[in-house]
Amino acid sequence: MESYIRHLFVWGPQITVEVGDFTPSPVPGLLQTTVRASFSLASEEQVFYVSADGKHIVRGPAYPAEDNPFRADLNKITTALQPSFGTPGAAVVIATYSDFQCPHCREEAKVLRENILKAYPKEVRVYFKDMPLANHDWAKTAAIASRCIFRQNPLAFWEFHDWIFEKQPEITAANFREKLAGFIKSQEIDPLQLNRCLDKRETEGEVNQSIAEARSLGINATPTMFINGRRISGATPWPNLKQIIDEEIEYQKTAKNAGEDCNCEVRLPTPFAKQ
Repeated sequence: MESYIRHLFVWGPQITVEVGDFTPSPVPGLLQTTVRASFSLASEEQVFYVSADGKHIVRGPAYPAEDNPFRADLNKITTALQPSFGTPGAAVVIATYSDFQCPHCREEAKVLRENILKAYPKEVRVYFKDMPLANHDWAKTAAIASRCIFRQNPLAFWEFHDWIFEKQPEITAANFREKLAGFIKSQEIDPLQLNRCLDKRETEGEVNQSIAEARSLGINATPTMFINGRRISGATPWPNLKQIIDEEIEYQKTAKNAGEDCNCEVRLPTPFAKQ
């Protein structure tokens, strides 16, 4: 199958092609496999379906007509104990995979923070997911710091989020800790506890889990959002984003196959959080 795929897409020897195992698919009579193509630091995955006799190949996703068409991706996205804003139990859930050093993420963060609560006070909940890129020299440190802050005071996470994106052009790997120290002076954050968390990289495991989740979803660029499972890649202007959200809100009135299924919110015990 590899040679057939190489011929189909004109992939030369410089591209590494990996064909996954063939497993039963949701479509009767078809097996499915994932083909991964890699070149340098970039990679792409595509799903292919193969007839049982091996004579026909179908490229692309198969959608279950009786369920959310984006169920496969939705099942991979975890939201428990993740930074969020908006209404618990909302009809629309946005999971945004972001990088604090990414200029396009900075644009999208501003769009979300300035518009979501104003336009949708009850209908939308937004979750932040870490996807620091390897070519950004302070992005992962910032992600670890954000998780340290979230552990202490979940509300302060969003203060950090807004601050770091605003100050992004001024921040470097060399001055990050100094800038952070200045920021937390105005926050209900214990600086000793934060520094200990950063020095020991206590939350790096959480960041790595988010990165692994992003990779399982085939994300290779930021920002990438999932709106009730629908993938939106790149910075998206507010009018375009609003149109998608409006359509999803209307659709969920009858479909009820996405969004949050409970009216509860898990709160971490935090000594410095406002009661």
